[in-house]
Amino acid sequence: MKDYIKGLKNWFHQKMMPVTNWLRKFFGPLIRFHQRFFQPFYAWLRKTFGPFWHRFQINRWLIALFLSLILVISVLGTFEAKTTDVSDLKKRLQSTTEIYDVSGNKAGSLSGQKGTYVKFSEISPHAVNAVIATEDRNFYKEHGFSVRGMTRGVLTTIWYRIRGSNVSVGGSTLTQQLVKNAFLSQDQTVIRKARELFLSVQVEKEYSKHEILAMYLNNAYFGHGVWGIQDAAKKYFGVSAADLSVSESAMLIGMLQSPNGYDPLTYEDAAKQRRDQVIQNMVSTKYLTQAQADYNAKFALGATDHEVDNSNYNYPYYFDSVINEAMNKYDLKEQDILNNGYKIYTTLDQKDQTNLQNDYDDESLNPIGDGSQAASVVMDAKTGGVRAVVGGRGEHVFRGFNRATQSHRSPGSTIKPIADYAPSLSRGFSYDSDLKNSKMSFGTNGYSPSNYGDYTSEKIPMYQALENSYNIPAVWLLDQIGVNAGYNAATKAGLPLAKSDKNLSLAIGGMKKGVTPLELTQAYTSFANGGQMSDSHFITKIVDTSGKTIAQAKEKHTRLWSKRVANEMTSMMMGVYTHGTGTAADPSGYDVAGKTGTTEVSGTNSTSDNATDSWAIAYTPDVVVTTWTGYDETDADHTISAYLSQTSGPLMKTALEQVLPNTKQTNFGVKSVRAKMSATENGASNKKNGISNNISGIGDDIKNGASSAWSNVKGGAQKAWSGIQSLLPQ
Repeated sequence: MKDYIKGLKNWFHQKMMPVTNWLRKFFGPLIRFHQRFFQPFYAWLRKTFGPFWHRFQINRWLIALFLSLILVISVLGTFEAKTTDVSDLKKRLQSTTEIYDVSGNKAGSLSGQKGTYVKFSEISPHAVNAVIATEDRNFYKEHGFSVRGMTRGVLTTIWYRIRGSNVSVGGSTLTQQLVKNAFLSQDQTVIRKARELFLSVQVEKEYSKHEILAMYLNNAYFGHGVWGIQDAAKKYFGVSAADLSVSESAMLIGMLQSPNGYDPLTYEDAAKQRRDQVIQNMVSTKYLTQAQADYNAKFALGATDHEVDNSNYNYPYYFDSVINEAMNKYDLKEQDILNNGYKIYTTLDQKDQTNLQNDYDDESLNPIGDGSQAASVVMDAKTGGVRAVVGGRGEHVFRGFNRATQSHRSPGSTIKPIADYAPSLSRGFSYDSDLKNSKMSFGTNGYSPSNYGDYTSEKIPMYQALENSYNIPAVWLLDQIGVNAGYNAATKAGLPLAKSDKNLSLAIGGMKKGVTPLELTQAYTSFANGGQMSDSHFITKIVDTSGKTIAQAKEKHTRLWSKRVANEMTSMMMGVYTHGTGTAADPSGYDVAGKTGTTEVSGTNSTSDNATDSWAIAYTPDVVVTTWTGYDETDADHTISAYLSQTSGPLMKTALEQVLPNTKQTNFGVKSVRAKMSATENGASNKKNGISNNISGIGDDIKNGASSAWSNVKGGAQKAWSGIQSLLPQ
């Protein structure tokens, strides 16, 4: 027995010798420094605090505290492992997040940090051997973590910290690295490390070693936006992962430590040195002989840039908006949205979206020219679901600036129906109420608005003021009903007003912040929907890989106006596109209502013909379409025309003529003001003609009656005279 124990001690001593030598090498100088300079200090501590320390048994308290800490970490780690569902990890890594349209048809996907997933049997054994030799040599012997590796990593990191370096040395197994990338953050904290350890044990229980290796290599990053061993093989060598050679496998696995630093397309020499090191690692682990290693090390890298595109990001601005809404409204993280294999159901209409994107590529629909920008929104009037959206011209940047949802611009005259005319109809005015249109000043500060071209006139009916977008009547009207009435109406309509906007300039679009096309489109659903505003949204529901619905949209409507007011507004706004400022965008063969708006340039560069923003909003009972055009930054050289035909008109007209046939084409429940007036005038004319005809008929009857009576009198007289003559002598 003694010999056995002695042999066991000798064996343990031999096994620990490398660790002991390593500790002496790294910590020897520190220990000597400590003994030289800190021993007197320790002697003072023992003399001063020794009695107190022993009296209250501080050692026992510290041990108890340490053990309690270990217990708490163990309990929390076990709870983390048991409550985190690792059973669907493989499915999550295999699945991409898919987006579905309003009809439930697949519209595209979000690839995120994913490439083309391949099975373990479809990965070259050379790549498998290389990753084990380089990243985790004891992979097949471990149960998810390595005490030795973690100890080495902690001690080395401490040593670097003492020397003033921020380098952190890992001691994680392949399983731990997979868990960290799939479930946890990249933070270097004790809590994260503990969670990583317990989750790794759970993953090892759930999956085989081959499955874990496959998941790791499919989830690894290889630079240039390439994720996964399959797409990396395609990117750098133009082959499948199954066909990678020893040299190619070693180069790709070598990149895992620093994908950018060992990028073969940029740093070829560094990548080759790293490849050769991986090959030598394979010799150390007996996957290769030295002769085989020397043979493969002679090869050039052979890496070239091949095109790899597995993206189905078909509708960029719409998909951007979906991600933003999932994050802001449903509190999901971008990483989870991109990588967790969700099914996201939306209100997207693929036909509308495709047409709109094609319209933006058509230069003939951009009369402003190069450098200008635009944004469009197509929204279901009844539900508020966004059918299509484009947030700019030119190259799209992933989750970049979306002018349709993020650009706040002055609304110009498009605010008039919301802040001026609809509130006035609710307060006793009518579509034919006379409004002042002469030059005048308002308030103590003498605010004096003007119409385009300084046009003035006598009083005009409300519908004409709206059709022609006159400013003076709008300001006069807001002054009559009170600024608060307009301010409150615009606020309730969801427009982002500031307190400083509570003044008469609000009547014609004077706002501190401005509005987005999406916000204006939502506000106009109130006119299309009988006075009820439909809240805008892109997502209807989100389903995870297990089939559980984790987010569900609820349609919301807000009553802004009575149905009577909404109908009267629609009746007036139908004239905008037939007789007013919107004629350049009037869709052929369709009736629409809506409003246009421009923001005039202020300052020394101002003329009657230049502007900074051009708006066109049109709606039917089914849909609301909004288009904005202009420049992101406006200066003396970057202004636009005040005429719709030279700005938003062509794009808006084309969009309407594409969108409207794709709706139910529900007719308005009201006639336009001009149609009503025309019918009234025709009725009056017919009535006049009827009265004239009646009078003429009565006259004819009297005339015919008199003629008949005279004939009777004449006939009777003749008979009487003949009788008298017969009595007289011949």
